[in-house]
Amino acid sequence: MTFDTVVGQGSITSTLKNAIRNNTLAQAFLFCGPRGVGKTTCARIMAKTINCLNPTENMEACNECESCRAFNNNASFNIYELDAASNNSVEDIRSLVDQVRIPPQIGQYKVYIIDEVHMLSAAAFNAFLKTLEEPPAYAKFILATTEKHKIIPTILSRCQIFDFKRITVDDIAKHLAFIAQSEGVTAEPEALNIIAQKADGALRDALSIFDQMVSFSGKTITYKDVIENLNVLDYDYYFQIVDHILRGETSNILLILNDIIGKGFEPQHFVSGMGNHLRSLMVCKDPATVQLLEVSDQLRQRYLAQSQACPMPFLIRALEINNKCDIDYRAANNKRLHLEIALLKMCALCSQALNMPTAQSQPMQMPQNRPAQTVNPTTPSGVSTGSTTATAKVPEPAVATKVPEPVEGPTSTTTTQPNAPISTPSTNPGAATSTQPTIRPRGTTSSMSINKAMQQASQKTADEEETWNTPFTQDQLVESWADFVNRYKAISPNFAAALGRYQPRLIGSSEIHFGVDNLLFEYDTDGISALKHHLRQSLHNSQFVLKPEVVERPAELEAYTDKEKFEKMVEERPFLRTLQTELKLEGDL
Repeated sequence: MTFDTVVGQGSITSTLKNAIRNNTLAQAFLFCGPRGVGKTTCARIMAKTINCLNPTENMEACNECESCRAFNNNASFNIYELDAASNNSVEDIRSLVDQVRIPPQIGQYKVYIIDEVHMLSAAAFNAFLKTLEEPPAYAKFILATTEKHKIIPTILSRCQIFDFKRITVDDIAKHLAFIAQSEGVTAEPEALNIIAQKADGALRDALSIFDQMVSFSGKTITYKDVIENLNVLDYDYYFQIVDHILRGETSNILLILNDIIGKGFEPQHFVSGMGNHLRSLMVCKDPATVQLLEVSDQLRQRYLAQSQACPMPFLIRALEINNKCDIDYRAANNKRLHLEIALLKMCALCSQALNMPTAQSQPMQMPQNRPAQTVNPTTPSGVSTGSTTATAKVPEPAVATKVPEPVEGPTSTTTTQPNAPISTPSTNPGAATSTQPTIRPRGTTSSMSINKAMQQASQKTADEEETWNTPFTQDQLVESWADFVNRYKAISPNFAAALGRYQPRLIGSSEIHFGVDNLLFEYDTDGISALKHHLRQSLHNSQFVLKPEVVERPAELEAYTDKEKFEKMVEERPFLRTLQTELKLEGDL
């Protein structure tokens, strides 16, 4: 009825009211945008307001004058609506042009609203062009369309164009709450939020769904009723699956997936929802992007809580796995197995099942000449199921343990690790190290997630770390370094490969020099923090300093010429020279 009741289009309604107030109305307007965002509604409100005999100070129609009453009763002769989808011929436009010649009887303007104007034929556009270019002063044209690109440029150049945007989930939910309160309907905020999301930015669709839910559940609309009626997958399933992924509980993941499929949901629908859920967790990692999350306040808190337990590298790789699963889903013969494999791959990102021994394996022992340490549930590097004492031992190194003599400059000693590129630099190199992933030691019986151990590691005070100043040897450093590389492969293969490419060297008592291909290595704050924490725990020394050194690669040998190849062959087989002489061969062979 008024401009103020239009939802989510404040800039457009303000512009139109200012144009009416200043008497600077254009001859033709083009309202374009998605369905259900208020294009036709704004056109009708504008037609009513400009013909109102007593507009308010806020430039709204008074609803009391003769023109407003005629409009409210659908009896106004000053407003003419044409549906271009069913009246798209030249004859229809000619009939409209003939009506333009008749001035208004009541009010100041005659307004012609042409809905779905892009459906007009090319001949109809051309017939309408002249009238649109030079209409009478009392004639106003308002064209509405969802496909602006289909309108010919000559029409576009003669219109004042307003682009209507999709209405946000928050605006739709607030408007539905206002309607529910006005109609005496009790609705849960979560239920209205799901309706708003299902509407996909169209308020008209949201109102239709709301009416449907009122017919289904009466005067009380609950979240459970909405997801059952609209066939929406409960977001609680996604929270449960991510929790099980972080804990490495593959059996529970498969059981939940079976429950979802058993309720009739299409697996690909679950894949799409899982991608949205992981994306929501990712945007919650940074306070600046939390506003991109279009959910209720209560659900936003759940996302924020779970995002703290998910390292950023895990979320990025899980999104890649989910996206690949979505792309390849249609081509898969066994679609359920295809989805299960994707979930198990996500689970492997955190469980480190390929690199960690089983819980029944021998407990880890500390390096030689170092006392055994008590492992309790709050120790960052390991967790026990009770108040037990476990002795730790550095496992056999995964790389060559030959220690080079200390020399000046970077070392070029290589190991058997594959040549993998260094991981992509972090976009926040100054991030606090207390939020970095932690590596669990071998032989623990805990199913704690990486981030849980990371949070416990951040609770260790600086005073405790300062007491760790136990001397260590080159051999012990190499063993601990190799153990970290072996374990960190499941979290960041690129970072682990960069570390494993060159052996570390102990200079003095506290400087650890190691080779890297380039200094981009330093931007991976997640990996560096995890490396430092692992070395502190295994070497019982918090006073060491890591010093990466760029290793210069040896110059590549030039390819042999044909002559050089032949001379090399002659050195090994002298009879080839005799063969060349007897056969009188010339050239370089």
